[in-house]
Amino acid sequence: MILTGAARLAGVMGWPVAHSRSPRIHGYWLEEKEIDAAYLPLAVRPERLDAALAALPALGFRGCNLTAPHKEAALARMDTLSETAHRIGAVNTVTVGDDGALHGDNTDGYGFISHLRQEAPGWGTGVPVAVLGAGGAARAVLDALSAAGVSEIRLLNRTGERAAALAEEAGETVWPLPWDQRTHALADCGLLVNTTQLGQAGKPALDLALDRLPADAVVYDLVYAPLETDLLKAARARGHVAVDGLGMLIHQARPGFAAWFGAEAEATAALRSFAAEGL
Repeated sequence: MILTGAARLAGVMGWPVAHSRSPRIHGYWLEEKEIDAAYLPLAVRPERLDAALAALPALGFRGCNLTAPHKEAALARMDTLSETAHRIGAVNTVTVGDDGALHGDNTDGYGFISHLRQEAPGWGTGVPVAVLGAGGAARAVLDALSAAGVSEIRLLNRTGERAAALAEEAGETVWPLPWDQRTHALADCGLLVNTTQLGQAGKPALDLALDRLPADAVVYDLVYAPLETDLLKAARARGHVAVDGLGMLIHQARPGFAAWFGAEAEATAALRSFAAEGL
């Protein structure tokens, strides 16, 4: 559609950002709903994050998403924070107020748990969960799992000290375990979540045997490029419900879209097919 001078603006800040599917997702919704608006990729180096965020009100932006490596760094740049962003310690959604103030929120956990419930409605919280990774994505996943009522989360990270520090922040339901115990940690788990970049295109492979994972467990990989990672291939071969990260990306985008563009967006099969093109 043709933009006018009154077009609403939002975007995604990252470094790099060319790989992001967010412009495609928001662009689909804007076209579908015929909204006079644009959602732009914003390549922002880490050392320029302060300046870029400060420029949002001056440029008339309604807000933006934040992706790696900006989510944790942006926390201190916000004028106000949602309870979720404060609890997680990372921001992925920024809204510009009428007075130019920046409000930070985190919708990653919402996106994760919404997609998990959609793809694995039979998943229950009464069994242990294994989570790989201790970065910003892991923080959101731990928060969502704890809120859902999971009583035991086994956290494994290549840097053990980082896992221990995150577990201490996350609370008594999170247990840090050494990375070399990752295979054994899968025993009796009902859900395995990979929040690392291992297995992503251009990154090292994830070395993980699924032999000890119960047959009815769900395997969720936050990586979405490639859409079918080696982890998910191995999971499907063993008969597990396997969930990729594209749905989480779509669901986490919905609150921001509503805030910036004033319309509710749906996570449909048609949108998923469009967002997945080229992956």
